[in-house]
Amino acid sequence: MSSIESSLDAVLHASPITGTPEWAALDKHHAELADVHLRSLFAQDPSRGETLTVETDGLYLDYSKNRVTARTVELLVALAERVRLREQVEAMFTGEKINTTEGRAVLHAALRAPADTVIEVDGVNVVPAVHEVLARMSVFADKVRSGVWTGSTGKHIRTVVNIGIGGSDLGPAMAYEALLDYSDRSIQMRFVSNVDGTDIWEATHDLDPAETLFVVSSKTFTTLETLANARTARAWLIDALGPDAVPFHFVAVSTNTEKVIEFGMDSANMFEFWDWVGGRYSLDSAIGLSLMLAVGPENFREMLAGFHAMDVHFRTAPFDRNLPVLLALLGLWYRDFFGAQTHAVLPYSHYLGRFPAYLQQLDMESNGKSVDRAGRPVSVPTGPVVWGTPGTNGQHAYFQLIHQGTTLIPCDFIGFVAADHEVRDGGTDHHVLLMANFFAQTEALAFGRTAEQVVAEGVAPELVPHRTFAGNHPTNTIMADRLTPFVLGQLVALYEHKVFTQGAIWNVNSFDQWGVELGKVLAQRIIPELSADTVDGGSGKLAHDSSTNTLIRRFREAGHLSG
Repeated sequence: MSSIESSLDAVLHASPITGTPEWAALDKHHAELADVHLRSLFAQDPSRGETLTVETDGLYLDYSKNRVTARTVELLVALAERVRLREQVEAMFTGEKINTTEGRAVLHAALRAPADTVIEVDGVNVVPAVHEVLARMSVFADKVRSGVWTGSTGKHIRTVVNIGIGGSDLGPAMAYEALLDYSDRSIQMRFVSNVDGTDIWEATHDLDPAETLFVVSSKTFTTLETLANARTARAWLIDALGPDAVPFHFVAVSTNTEKVIEFGMDSANMFEFWDWVGGRYSLDSAIGLSLMLAVGPENFREMLAGFHAMDVHFRTAPFDRNLPVLLALLGLWYRDFFGAQTHAVLPYSHYLGRFPAYLQQLDMESNGKSVDRAGRPVSVPTGPVVWGTPGTNGQHAYFQLIHQGTTLIPCDFIGFVAADHEVRDGGTDHHVLLMANFFAQTEALAFGRTAEQVVAEGVAPELVPHRTFAGNHPTNTIMADRLTPFVLGQLVALYEHKVFTQGAIWNVNSFDQWGVELGKVLAQRIIPELSADTVDGGSGKLAHDSSTNTLIRRFREAGHLSG
């Protein structure tokens, strides 16, 4: 057993974190700080807006509007050191099998490592295979984008439909929207994930099959929803062009060569990834093929460079100057000491509209756990509910609750110095208006407006309580010069490593998702039961609880299957 493995084993079976001196110190510190307002913290240290900041490769974090002091950060860092976070990070980056319930390494960092890097799994350097697949993806993307690859009739590909679910959909769909400004607009991308037939119908009903390419993403090529949609897409294509057209219009991202061939695809057009790549961490693997088709290999590699830059920062920077670690520790501070149940991510960018949804899977599927890595009940609340939409839309919806509601909601605000598009129609500089709101909201959330200030404005006495804002709502501000492929890679890796850090401290396995499986198993059982003549010798007898039995009978009796 290596020293890293030994350390990991010690952490795995360690006593609950709540029993450590570091946790006790934080508990005491929280009691001292809980009622201190951000107004007081800024009054006591007017320069905190300059000192409580960190920057790496142009990505800037201001965490000064958090209910913390320098002492808080010291105590939180001590907690990270108690769980040997640095050794846990090294265990991940060096290919140790830290996904203990599945016996797997966790090496999404290898997907963006330079070609000369050595990262071994079971004694084999995985980096050359990563770059071989990346090279094949690049060749294929160039052929499609240039028109060398055509459909079965010789027409150029004008629409790519990505069929996947979970990480095989959320990642490429989010990134395509985020990098739309870098995409080839002559090729449109559509994304299908929902097994609701409306999704695949809407994606295909107005397309020309001769100009359509499907990218089917499924590691095992057995995923229920993905294969249902893929078979429907294949039938749609065959109806128009015949079965011989399938290899020209379908490619696979998978590891199951046999199933891919059985489907009718050419195995030469199968792009591999590995069991040490978790679905929600797979955007920068072959799962990103549809994204590469949109933005081209050069921009895709630039995104990988952004990922890698954040990997290096996370692996080497001191914890008190480490962006992912700081975000993780601040999130834990609010989740476990202030009792915050949710966390909002609010990008002030139209292109990042799907980024909060992407983070929902990344965070909630990873750390939505109630037992630790040794199978014991966790001793503290773990993963928060993650949500959000782009600014300024949210300001006209749920910001009311954040400002004046009774729930503490820590927020991340993400903004960019430069506009994606300079728009000044009617004399309005849209980006100035956008960023004015960006800065104003974090200021308003932090400092609010006192009753005295409201009275001084001449507000009628009976309206003063309604116009008063408590403030003291914590926010992080994350800024970059502009949204580029490199910056997108940085942002995704930033949150990946934040999630890892929190999981390491909570001692949960952030890389399995057994909770996703139970519903799938039960669905497979129910599918034949939706037709009465297939159940219990045709009697239609059901063996679920009374609610589920009644719902199934109601569905069958309504005749929806034949509707």
